[in-house]
Amino acid sequence: MGRLAGKKAVVLGAASKDNMGQTIARLFAREGAEVMVAGRKEEPLKALATEIGGHYALCDITKRAEVRAMADAAVAKMGRVDAAINASGWGLLASLVDTTEEQLDQIVDLQFKGVHHFLQAFVEKMIAQQPSGGSLISISSATTRAVINNHAAYIGTKTGSEALIRCVANDYGHYGIKANTVSPAFTESPMTEQSFAVPGLVDAFLPRYPLGRLNTSEDVANACLWLCTDEAFLTGQNIQPNGGLTLRGNPQASDIERSVGAAMAKLQGGS
Repeated sequence: MGRLAGKKAVVLGAASKDNMGQTIARLFAREGAEVMVAGRKEEPLKALATEIGGHYALCDITKRAEVRAMADAAVAKMGRVDAAINASGWGLLASLVDTTEEQLDQIVDLQFKGVHHFLQAFVEKMIAQQPSGGSLISISSATTRAVINNHAAYIGTKTGSEALIRCVANDYGHYGIKANTVSPAFTESPMTEQSFAVPGLVDAFLPRYPLGRLNTSEDVANACLWLCTDEAFLTGQNIQPNGGLTLRGNPQASDIERSVGAAMAKLQGGS
């Protein structure tokens, strides 16, 4: 019997092939949960729902009405929601002075207001269901503890989402609702595909991980799995399944520039 047998879960941000949301959804299904996947692209969501024997819903987290409709659909299809995971995000790479107002509005809508919409909708569902309770998770980032250059708006909104989670944990724990954030570091995924292709970039990050490798989406999914089991007696916490990166900190721009420069020089010398 799986660790989530009989539980009902929603994973938002699962519409890109093999992204973190899809990895979480597949693991939860393997562990016995009935899963609804959600996001903005119908075809990959429909295919994933078929693969895992679950359900799907179209949802843009920046639109409050769509988030509430997704929560309603989850309860209508599955009867209740025991776990809701928000894995949406945007890796905006821009310095504070170069960030446009349009970019700022977009990332606030996605990574702060959207998280508020998500938590609001599912807190209401978890209060109303019998028995009440459940586990809420928002995927944050190691950069809120290990700052990296040119990510001010990204780090600011992710930090804000962590504050929202702590407030939910404090205000609604008496209903049996757990609320936590999970913070991956530099993770290979569709969102970072171009970055991983840059020669020398990964080499700049590797020495920062005491456990000797970058975290994977599977590492993050396993952390989410544990938080959604009855074994996890904690709330309002930030979990860092990233191999100890926060002990040493992310490389800074000068470190990355040296590593990429060395790799490019080696490539050019060998051509």
